[in-house]
Amino acid sequence: MEQFIVSARKYRPETFEDVVGQQAITNTLENAINNNHLAQALLFTGPRGVGKTTCARILAKKINQYASDDNTEQDFAFNIFELDAASNNSVDDIRNLIDQIRIPPQVGKYKVYIIDEVHMLSSSAFNAFLKTLEEPPKHTIFILATTEKHKIIPTILSRCQIFDFKRITVTDAKEHLAKIALKEGVEAEDDALHIIAQKADGAMRDALSIYDRVVSYCGNKLTRAAVTENLNVLDYETYFKSTDLILENNIPELLLQFNQILAKGFDAQHYINGLASHFRDVLVCKHPETIALLEVGEQIKTKYLEQSKKCNREFLLEAIDLANTCDLQYKTSKNQRLLVELCLMQIASITFDGEKKKPKHFIIAASHFAQVIPNNPPPIVQQNVATVKEEKEPYTKATKNTQSITTESSATVKLTSERKKKTSGLSLKSIREKKELLKQQQLNKPEEKVLNQNFTEQQLQEAWVAYGEILKEKGQKILYSIIKTDTPKLENNKIKVVLPNATMKIDLERAQGKLLAYLAETLNNNQCQLEILVNETTAKKFAFTPREKYEQLKEKNPLLDKLRTTFDLEL
Repeated sequence: MEQFIVSARKYRPETFEDVVGQQAITNTLENAINNNHLAQALLFTGPRGVGKTTCARILAKKINQYASDDNTEQDFAFNIFELDAASNNSVDDIRNLIDQIRIPPQVGKYKVYIIDEVHMLSSSAFNAFLKTLEEPPKHTIFILATTEKHKIIPTILSRCQIFDFKRITVTDAKEHLAKIALKEGVEAEDDALHIIAQKADGAMRDALSIYDRVVSYCGNKLTRAAVTENLNVLDYETYFKSTDLILENNIPELLLQFNQILAKGFDAQHYINGLASHFRDVLVCKHPETIALLEVGEQIKTKYLEQSKKCNREFLLEAIDLANTCDLQYKTSKNQRLLVELCLMQIASITFDGEKKKPKHFIIAASHFAQVIPNNPPPIVQQNVATVKEEKEPYTKATKNTQSITTESSATVKLTSERKKKTSGLSLKSIREKKELLKQQQLNKPEEKVLNQNFTEQQLQEAWVAYGEILKEKGQKILYSIIKTDTPKLENNKIKVVLPNATMKIDLERAQGKLLAYLAETLNNNQCQLEILVNETTAKKFAFTPREKYEQLKEKNPLLDKLRTTFDLEL
């Protein structure tokens, strides 16, 4: 039995014409060789499986074939040196490479060095390679290949001519797979190849590997159903059915379908993400200009066009937003299945209007109001009776009575509304009336009596203490302690109080209105003013803590401290 060769190796391109999806780069390289305009250091960068190493090998062969006049069929394999930087990334490996570079080729004009995965070189290896890369010998050309350009130091990048390889489009990958299937004698449906190309995600090597796997499963006939079953991907039909159920507002069937998808082993996030992409594709089909953005087969494209006619743009935009939000919240959700089910129910409810309530159901017969209407009905009764009045039914005696009550009530409401309009706060007339009213109130205000009876300082202090007791009874302990802080002095109709800090002063100033009112009533004199002073230097020491109380007692009786030390007492 012959050894099987995978398609990625068997159908590896031998010329630039065979390279898939990189026409811009291959044309540039071919023109550079023909015009003798090729740089000595090239950097090929791009995703995996897009043809970087393949193009490097084709270029290495073509350089010497073009420069040789003797035998163009010779492959010059001895002039091509391929180095894997992933396993040869030390300074010593680069030094050995530099020593080899000095020796000119014996056959051909150039020695070509292909360094694959160059981003794996260490920093010291990069620095050792710098000088050689900037000024290589005339017979040397370097081709560097990497998937991670950002890991290469800028000094290396500045010395290379950079070629950015793009991802292989789904259409290009599908066409290439169709050519290989034709060579292999495999009958493949267009949609089946399209699913393989989509699954490859822009990498031709991955597409060929998937193709080999599916052919091993299906044999010589590739169908869409067999490919989706083997690759364990959700088919287009799944999303078409989901969308139909959503448009029908059929939430039970939609949840049952979702349960079947989970039972087959599919991830819920994969399903909701695919549903968002499906809505995007349907939206793309709404406009003829954007249909080109739809990367599907012709048969599936027809189905998309049919379904796009059933959906309006507003529904699709809201559905995409809901599905995308669910996808973002999926990882952080504690109940992920419930999150997706809730999202599906919300999407299925976008086009659901619900039962529209008819106003007729809320109209009550006029005979009901004839029994319950009071003598002075509120305005809302008037509206209901007016509604009933429009009905084409013979009026009863009760209805006529109700109508007369309604007429009186409407007249009252009308008069009230007119008065409200006249006294609007925004009119100039109302502002003038308000000013006149305030002026009249000032004139009618009774004059305050002047009390000016003389009193002594002792009478003041007695009233002061009495007011403090009132505060104590009311539970105003802070204000009571402030009143007890100092004994007031009387100087030229001024009541002077000295407090130890500004906080007490502020509290007493806030309460001085009631204090002065009490003193005026008690002393029969309302001409006195309260003057509050703060003297922190001569402030009295008030004891609040046990230590402070002990210090005060010790000042009065020094023997107290001797008693504490003798018996080793604690506070």
